[in-house]
Amino acid sequence: MMDKLRHYARLVRLDRPIGIYLLLWPTLWALWFAAEGVPDFTILLVFVAGVVLMRSAGCAINDYADRDVDPHVARTKTRPLAAGLITPKEALGVFAVLSLLAFLLALLLNGLTIALSLVAVLLAATYPFMKRFHHLPQVHLGAAFAWAIPMAFTAVTGVMPPLVAWLLFAAAVLWTTAYDTMYAMCDREDDLKIGVKSTAILFGQHDRVIIGVLQVLTLVLLAVVGWLSARGNWYWLGWAAAVGFSLYQQWLIRRREPLPSLQAFLNNHWLGMCVFVGLAADYAL
Repeated sequence: MMDKLRHYARLVRLDRPIGIYLLLWPTLWALWFAAEGVPDFTILLVFVAGVVLMRSAGCAINDYADRDVDPHVARTKTRPLAAGLITPKEALGVFAVLSLLAFLLALLLNGLTIALSLVAVLLAATYPFMKRFHHLPQVHLGAAFAWAIPMAFTAVTGVMPPLVAWLLFAAAVLWTTAYDTMYAMCDREDDLKIGVKSTAILFGQHDRVIIGVLQVLTLVLLAVVGWLSARGNWYWLGWAAAVGFSLYQQWLIRRREPLPSLQAFLNNHWLGMCVFVGLAADYAL
């Protein structure tokens, strides 16, 4: 029984929480912008728990979708489902249970947010299959991750999200597309052999330039949101740190090598955290 639980924990990547962080930071951005400071504790708790549950559910459905692909990729062949340690039916069951728990949490929020949560589940469930149909699964993941932003605004305000929320949503989609392309650069050769699609393959030799454009657009949108909401020096300090991390990530991927590309992907945790810390400090001080 304990071995099975350990396999389930690895299935949902509890041993690799980077995905939780990358989903958490834009969610916290939205909650703080919407509440103009610290949000209601119940809402904050629901969203933090929802981030953990939905990211975990996304990992389970991702491995189910890739069950015939992962055994042929060096980085993923030891995952529990790929290694035969759990069954596809079990992975689907984990996805269903975690999604249901996340929906039950959403029932603590208002009706509009509950309605939006159904879109979140749909985006999470469909994302892993997109790499078989088009070269932009990273954009789909961006929408899935960023959907927490309009949900956060409706949870706090009870009305449809304002322009600032959708600008923040667009920034999060662009940011996710940029960092997940860095991640896809690690698997590009394997993906080409297997026949699955990604932005890293689509962008080809222009990958660094396009990632750079996505990073610049993300930073511009974060600046516009900061300007529209009249944020002060602490916010801009966090934003400046994000600029620095973006430049560092470009340096890491300069040779398109798998390990530095993975490091660039992981570095986005610090970028998202700096934006949040600057935002939270700005409202607090």
